[in-house]
Amino acid sequence: MSPSLTLLETLAAFEPVDAVERGHHTSITRLVETSPAPFSRHSFDPGHVTASAFIIDTTGARLLLHHHRRLDRWLQMGGHVDEGELVVDAALREAREESGLDELALAGSGPFDLDVHAIPAGKGEPAHLHFDVRFVVHAASPEAIRVAANESLELRWFTFEEALEAMASPESARAIGKIMRTAARMT
Repeated sequence: MSPSLTLLETLAAFEPVDAVERGHHTSITRLVETSPAPFSRHSFDPGHVTASAFIIDTTGARLLLHHHRRLDRWLQMGGHVDEGELVVDAALREAREESGLDELALAGSGPFDLDVHAIPAGKGEPAHLHFDVRFVVHAASPEAIRVAANESLELRWFTFEEALEAMASPESARAIGKIMRTAARMT
């Protein structure tokens, strides 16, 4: 099955938690249904699907964030979907590349959060939107983190409260809130 059809099936089963996430759900679904290349990192009007991963440690009490080099912000791991790649596979690949962690496992059977957010112009690209499909993953060996210097200035484990403060955005607060409510069941 194609990545687009797989994502549409995944989205059909997804339950948004509030009106904001329902809007993101509708926007991502519409993009996948109407764009000739919804995953292409060269599609800027309005943007493209991305995948990200919130990595939690073995205790379920800490979240790994990286200080993104270009955006100069603390963020979860994530990025672009390669051609032919499923979003879940992209999220896991990005998590491995940006964290240095090899032993990662998906928590749950699908995405836990959806978000559409603006990306500023830079690196020869115009401002555009990322239609982000987000997953939670477990790190089996949290001490094995390694900074990918081309992506990150720093990697650090945060408590959920520290992560809320470091990320300081409504979309991050919604996602971290979901993780906090379900962390005990995820470990």
